[in-house]
Amino acid sequence: MMDIIFVNPPYEQIAKGFDCVKHISNRSPSLGLLHLAAQVKKDGFTCSIIESAIEGLNVEDVIDKIIQQKPTVVGITLFTVGVHNANLIAQGIKKFSPEIKILVGGPHISSMGLETMQRFDSFDIAVLHEGEITLSKLLFALKNQESIDIIEGIIYKDEKGNFHQTQPRKIQIELDDLPLPAWELLPNFPQQYPLTIFDFPKGPVATFSASRGCPFKCEFCDTSTFGAKIRYYSPSKVFEMMQHLQKTYGIVHLQFVDDLFVASKKRILTLCQLIIENNFKMTWSCTARVDSINPEILHQMKKAGCWEISYGLESGSNAMLKNMKKATKVEQAINAVNWTHEAGIRCKGLLMLGYPGENEESIEQTKEFVKHIPLTTMNLSKFTPYPGSPIYIKLYGTSIRDEDWDRMNGMNFIYTPENISMETLNFEYRQILEGFYRRPQILLHYLKMSLKHPNHIFRLLKFACCSFMAKRNQKALST
Repeated sequence: MMDIIFVNPPYEQIAKGFDCVKHISNRSPSLGLLHLAAQVKKDGFTCSIIESAIEGLNVEDVIDKIIQQKPTVVGITLFTVGVHNANLIAQGIKKFSPEIKILVGGPHISSMGLETMQRFDSFDIAVLHEGEITLSKLLFALKNQESIDIIEGIIYKDEKGNFHQTQPRKIQIELDDLPLPAWELLPNFPQQYPLTIFDFPKGPVATFSASRGCPFKCEFCDTSTFGAKIRYYSPSKVFEMMQHLQKTYGIVHLQFVDDLFVASKKRILTLCQLIIENNFKMTWSCTARVDSINPEILHQMKKAGCWEISYGLESGSNAMLKNMKKATKVEQAINAVNWTHEAGIRCKGLLMLGYPGENEESIEQTKEFVKHIPLTTMNLSKFTPYPGSPIYIKLYGTSIRDEDWDRMNGMNFIYTPENISMETLNFEYRQILEGFYRRPQILLHYLKMSLKHPNHIFRLLKFACCSFMAKRNQKALST
């Protein structure tokens, strides 16, 4: 029997010194690993999943856990911010059990696979792009001790230490043919995996992506994993999955994490109709572009249980949106947010600060923008040039720049635009966030929500206690 352990390595999801934020931050599992594990199980292999951050494991803990279980293969998902820790895990495994094959995949590998494999020789094989079919063929080849050089979509190291990249896999998966994600492999699911505080009304919660791919050309996005062609689960399959989650795990809220959940209006209206006709009770959240919705579809979404829509607003400056190649305008964003609010659906704005071309004028426009639209919540990220995105190549060329990888989590300014200082960016970042969340109507909304759904109060209390203890310990050390 061939065993495989999938690993989501520990990495800095929270800025240093703010570990208490874990009590109120997102703790949802890796959907990519859940899909791969489901395929591996379907193929007859034995597998398990290690979610390092959620389980509170550091690099040494992960190594110990893997060595104790003695798998044949370890598969590590790589986001840029976690590459170095993944390498440490692979080195630790090889030290004790050099015969274990180390496979890597995920967004970072899909965008910078060969460079990463050459830089970190602890990794044996890289699985590129969409992984289910490739991993399936690779595991069967390893099990039967067959050559892997004919398997499409991989990078491997031969006995002499040379790397070889095979032809890319051309087949794009029909999503309805995939088994449902292997939620059953997660310990204490779903209780141990809440979303960010106030991002859902009440639990238990789960996440799911009802489509793959994105045809738009936003320069800050890396679409190397699933490509530019958008593919969907059918509405009936999505509804079947929602029923499964509720019946099996008691899920009452689902967060769709697609890049373009509302790309096909016909498909979304069909899903809404299935939910309404079957009197199915589950709230859900999704993402949408501001140019993809209208009052009619919002009305149906609300009727079918839609609770919140997240929009990639990015900036309140049309000049900045043009720089990003966002292909939307501020005026469209204003309409979308107003329509969503009028439909009775919460509206979440996703914005970024510090993109190339940012200046004091564009920052002021963003401040005014968020001040005058009916957002319920706002996420403001610090611009991060992720490998694989067009802007990364524009800024850095194709060379690898691993000195910044550990900080690529959207919480650090990696790049500073011309004519504006890092100090100014950090100051304006705080100003925008504080200005939004100190508004009386926002505070009142969260107070009402806390009283209606006390689970958020309990998480806030844990955060407050942890924060108080951390500050007290820090003060004691300084004296």
